[in-house]
Amino acid sequence: MRHLNSFICLLLAVQVQSFVFFVAESDDVQDLTWNYLEDNDIGKFNSYIQPATRLISRYERYKRNIDSNEEEEDEQNEEWEVDTGDGIKIAYFKVETRITSRFAETAVRRKVINSAKTAKSIQFNVQIPKSAFITNFTMNVNGITFVGSVMEKTTARNLYTQARSRGKAAGIVRTNSYDMETFKTEVHVPPGSVIEFELHYQEMLYRKQGFYEYNLYLQSDKLVPQFQVDIYIFEPTGISFVRSPDFLGDHFKGVTKITHSKQKAHVSFKPNFQQQRKCENCTSSIIDGNFVVTYDVPRENIAGELQLSDGYFVHFFAPNDMSPLSKNIIFVIDVSGSMWGLKMKQTVQAMQTILDDLGAEDYFGIIDFNHNVRCWRGELVPSDSVYISEAKKYIQDIQPNGGTNINEALLRAIHILSEAMDNGLINAQSVSMIILVSDGDPTVGEIKLSAIQKNVKKKMREEFSLFSLGIGFDVDYDFLERIALENRGIAQRIYANQDASQQLKNFYNQVASPLLKKIVINYPEDGVSDVTQNSFDKFFRGSELVVAGKVETDGALQSFITASSVMVDLSLTVDGSDLDDILAKQKHALPGFARQLWAYITIRQLLAERSLASSAAKKRTITHKILGLALQHQFVTPMTALLVESEKGNERMLADSPRDSRQGCCSGLTHQGVTSSSTKPPWAQITVTPTAPNQRGPEMESAAPPLESIPPHITSVDGDPHFIIHLPKINDNICFNVDTKPGTILNLVSDPDLGVVVNGQVIAAKKENNKKLNTYFGTIATYFKNNNIYIEVTTEKISVMSGNYSHLFSWRESGNITKNGLNLFVKKDQHVTVRVNEQVTFMVMLHRVWKKHPVNVDFLGLYTPSSNMFSPNVHGLIGQFSNEPFIYIYNFHPGKDPQKPEATMEVKGNKLEVTRGWQKYYGTDPVNGTDVYCWFIHNNGKGIIDGHFMDYVVPSLNSFPTPPKIDYNNLKKL
Repeated sequence: MRHLNSFICLLLAVQVQSFVFFVAESDDVQDLTWNYLEDNDIGKFNSYIQPATRLISRYERYKRNIDSNEEEEDEQNEEWEVDTGDGIKIAYFKVETRITSRFAETAVRRKVINSAKTAKSIQFNVQIPKSAFITNFTMNVNGITFVGSVMEKTTARNLYTQARSRGKAAGIVRTNSYDMETFKTEVHVPPGSVIEFELHYQEMLYRKQGFYEYNLYLQSDKLVPQFQVDIYIFEPTGISFVRSPDFLGDHFKGVTKITHSKQKAHVSFKPNFQQQRKCENCTSSIIDGNFVVTYDVPRENIAGELQLSDGYFVHFFAPNDMSPLSKNIIFVIDVSGSMWGLKMKQTVQAMQTILDDLGAEDYFGIIDFNHNVRCWRGELVPSDSVYISEAKKYIQDIQPNGGTNINEALLRAIHILSEAMDNGLINAQSVSMIILVSDGDPTVGEIKLSAIQKNVKKKMREEFSLFSLGIGFDVDYDFLERIALENRGIAQRIYANQDASQQLKNFYNQVASPLLKKIVINYPEDGVSDVTQNSFDKFFRGSELVVAGKVETDGALQSFITASSVMVDLSLTVDGSDLDDILAKQKHALPGFARQLWAYITIRQLLAERSLASSAAKKRTITHKILGLALQHQFVTPMTALLVESEKGNERMLADSPRDSRQGCCSGLTHQGVTSSSTKPPWAQITVTPTAPNQRGPEMESAAPPLESIPPHITSVDGDPHFIIHLPKINDNICFNVDTKPGTILNLVSDPDLGVVVNGQVIAAKKENNKKLNTYFGTIATYFKNNNIYIEVTTEKISVMSGNYSHLFSWRESGNITKNGLNLFVKKDQHVTVRVNEQVTFMVMLHRVWKKHPVNVDFLGLYTPSSNMFSPNVHGLIGQFSNEPFIYIYNFHPGKDPQKPEATMEVKGNKLEVTRGWQKYYGTDPVNGTDVYCWFIHNNGKGIIDGHFMDYVVPSLNSFPTPPKIDYNNLKKL
């Protein structure tokens, strides 16, 4: 007992020291702490010391996990002899998930050993749901432990710059996968190193279409001696079913084991070596996909479950056995030119099924819009077989073209619903909704998003709801979400692929059966505080309403529910049930689930409120609330960051939560035609993915340059012409400049097999600056010989010519053309996107400067994604890198500038001295540009480009060049 007391005293001392560290290092936490001390509110002060206490607890738990795993790992060592060629071996990959009352905490652990004779870069990449919050990350590198803590972003970034880790990086990266993002960590370690990673994140499971779904993305390119997934579910009111669909494929049929009792379930997935193999003798793993668990709970009480724990309550409300309310629904469908192709085909397919699913008592209407707005009928019509058949034919015959007039289309839909209500055609107990389906931003009529939002809000009645579906990544999803949330609806992104039709149908199924409207859930005023949203416009079959808050009474808690159903107005009550004693007896339950679930819901709702804030002052107030909760509950949110630091605090890594932007993507461009976004396509934007080049020499061990942010899959030429070439095989960039005389025409891309050529003509600044005359591209021309299409873009206009057809665009207008396999979209004063035959895509960006600027002039930049399907014979200053050369970088050493290390590069038989520097990339900031790190090749790219840069000079803007001769024998020697 004496030893136990000593341990407790020691632990308390460690906790106090940890809190002092937080105060000393974080200005925001310090300010909050002193404010609460001045208020003499010890309770609030304790609430802010808790994160430090939890941090120590996590660290101790992490150390115990390491100790307990050592014996297990020794037994597995004999299975280690799997040679994958790179010397990197994975000791174990373990996932443990605990789900208590719909709230899930997931811990992902991985141990890796570098058994190679050279230094290696070890990665730990985990895909997590976008709705989840990361709560902690811990890493042990050769006995040095790095522990994560959540801080305000600015504070974390300042601390990070003071002790930036060398050869280590961490980040959170938005992906274009379904509702997932990726946590990325990379460490560069010497031979014999042992690295252990552990990541924790928390999320609430939402009920959709009658069940809860937990998603876990599993991927391993190597065989793992201990590959283990354990998911523990505890639901106090019981579990009605648990399933795990075989989404990983038939290969793993029977590997998943499910045990299930009344309140508990355990789902395990533990494939052995042979089950992991891609083939009988393969050393690579077939594991790659979503591991899914679905379940539901019994609902004996129509008023739901009111659960109390740890001073908080959570109320789950999801009545089942009710007749649905009838619907009045207007489908507003974007049929502009950018919907051409697969997007429109998938939308038509979905609408055919949706129309068949309309209820007998439902009324509906269809509006399709491009630059004009058309109504299939000028009024709501009943969903009988005749009207359904006519509507299907109308949708089937739609031919997408033209611009996008969202404003007028939505106002027309509101007018039809309002007229029907005013004329008594709408049942008072029915539900009226508008479903908007669009893939782009407005280009015709009112194009200011804030004005559209204001117009819709002004005309929208309280009885109506607006649901927004954004197809692909070219749409401003933030706008669609704001306009939906402001009008009692929700927004959802539809991923533009072969599955889009099913996604549209799935969304409709979620809102197809409204059971209740005007739901209000109340509690005794003096019994609760800080209650989350408790009034709801509608409740749909298969979903669930959740309310949480703090309990302020020692007595019993009761809730009171009112709602309108198809026949009567409901009035329900439910008594609270205390779970603390029950949870204490459960080995795998989350004892603090109610507290964390309340914080999770509150932060999510505050983020939604922040997006709708009408003033900067309101936004700041909401931001402060989010920040306080995120720090207290250790959630990585858009306002916080995860600072990961060594025990001594002399090495740090930083992971920010990314902003959920429109996320433009080349997958949408690859299949569905032109981009119609108000920002650049995703392949023209930087995604923060800290990595290190793979093909480097052994000297990297002693003198590796720091890891930086690099933009994947982007190749561009912009500025004075700065070439930034992304090389996917080494996941790095090379850069070079070309200095030539004004008027020179340079070939950028030439593909004689596809008949494609892109040339740029150089212009000069008005005068020299610092004894140097800057040059830029003033004209960029693309010629598609096989389609007989010529497009010339200048800083003044865009010209399109095809045979006898010609069209002229001004940069002062938006517009698009679909003709002879060509899809061209002009975004006013921003960029033009060109796509031909669903094979190649280019984007030309316009840079405007002040007309009276004494030096600078307007100029253009060219951006191209790596998804372009060029032939093997493609060439040009940019095009030649589609056939990526082998590059070997070694001999790293400090340069004249300490911020720019130097190295030796061997490529194409040449040995080049290169510098790790940066170039201006304008994909995200067309005005100021962003610094992009790359290996800079001097002397106009000599040695990295084939021949001399003057070999790429062509006589006219539509000329195909003669490629320079290449010494293939010299290449083979390398």
